[in-house]
Amino acid sequence: MKAVRIHETGGPEVLRYEDIPEPQLRKDQVLVRVKACAMNHLDLWIRKGIPKVKLPHILGSDVAGEIAEIGEYASGFKAGQRVLLAPMHFCNHCEKCTAGLQNQCREFTVLGNAVDGGNCELIAVPAVNIVPIPDSLGFNEAASVPLVFTTGWHMLVGRAGIKPGQTVLVLGANSGVGIAGIQIAKLFHCRVIATAGDDRKAERARELGADYVIDHYQQKISEEVRKITNKEGVDIVMEHVGAATWDESVRSLKPGGTLVTCGA
Repeated sequence: MKAVRIHETGGPEVLRYEDIPEPQLRKDQVLVRVKACAMNHLDLWIRKGIPKVKLPHILGSDVAGEIAEIGEYASGFKAGQRVLLAPMHFCNHCEKCTAGLQNQCREFTVLGNAVDGGNCELIAVPAVNIVPIPDSLGFNEAASVPLVFTTGWHMLVGRAGIKPGQTVLVLGANSGVGIAGIQIAKLFHCRVIATAGDDRKAERARELGADYVIDHYQQKISEEVRKITNKEGVDIVMEHVGAATWDESVRSLKPGGTLVTCGA
């Protein structure tokens, strides 16, 4: 099959389009024919030299496609079924996995990080990673979902314990995690304040459901938050930028509020 691999770290020039053997399907796995694989910033970090990645390596964490073959122990699927892949790799039998804490498994990683990803024609994954998608969702759209929505859901639901009626500040509304965060917060009927860097991005944030948008280049985030919330502050800050916005994120919280962060 064809795949794009890296044999060394560096810029885009290290990407090689080449022939490699097809994956050997285990009995507990499903073979997926890749139809779309989105780019995540993780791909750039790995390509530039994140340690402990074995080379040659296939990048790609966000995958959608069709089921090509089903292992003997996998059930509930059919050939040709349209799916996306949950992007996490874990053993699924240790104490942490059986307790639902797969991200604490000693084998935990992300597709395309410590294990090969989806920049290839075929990928074999455990049946637990298979997520059927509706016909209304195209492969390109489906491939934009996995890693950022898993991250966003874990931040807002798993860590922050988001509740209906709360006010949520989402930094970087047009980033992958920001796009996910706005939609997850609105799913919980929250009031959403988002930040964006220009008019086009601000309009996109509103289209996704943001109730208020702050221009983080032209306005001071915490001051605008205080105006919007009548000096109260927000219940949750979804922070994924880092040092550039950290102080403003903290200042935007109400007393007892929650700040969740990732990738910063």
